[in-house]
Amino acid sequence: VQLQASGGGLVQAGGSLRLSCVASGRFFDNYDMGWFRQAPGKEREFVAALTWGGGTKAYTDSVKGRFTISRDNAKNTAYLQMNSLKPEDTAVYYCAAKFYGSFSELKKMRYDYCGQGTQVTVSS
Repeated sequence: VQLQASGGGLVQAGGSLRLSCVASGRFFDNYDMGWFRQAPGKEREFVAALTWGGGTKAYTDSVKGRFTISRDNAKNTAYLQMNSLKPEDTAVYYCAAKFYGSFSELKKMRYDYCGQGTQVTVSS
C-alpha cells in the first residue's frame, strides 16, 4: 500500500482545509486509517483515526469539534476536514494505515504504512 497525502496549504486562522489521502493497491478497506502531524521542533503527534468501515473514530483533544476524519472506500481515500484552524495547527500532516484489528495501536502511531506528508500553515 502506498499513501499519497494532499490538500495542505496556507490559510488564515479560522479558515478551513480538507486533506486527502489516496491509497494505491488493493484492499484499502482492510485498513484502519489515521492522521498525524509534526510541527517544527516538536515530536509527531496523533491527530485522528478511524476504523476500516468508518464506524469508530478518535481525535486528539485539541482538534475535537474542529476536525472530522472520514473515508470513501470506493475511492480508496481518507479525508481530514479541518475547520476553525488555529496557528498551532501548523504542521506537516501525515496519513497512515494499519491493518484492521489494531485500532489502539494506530492511535499510538504504530502503523503499517505512512505517506509523505503535506504542509499545513495557518497564519494569525
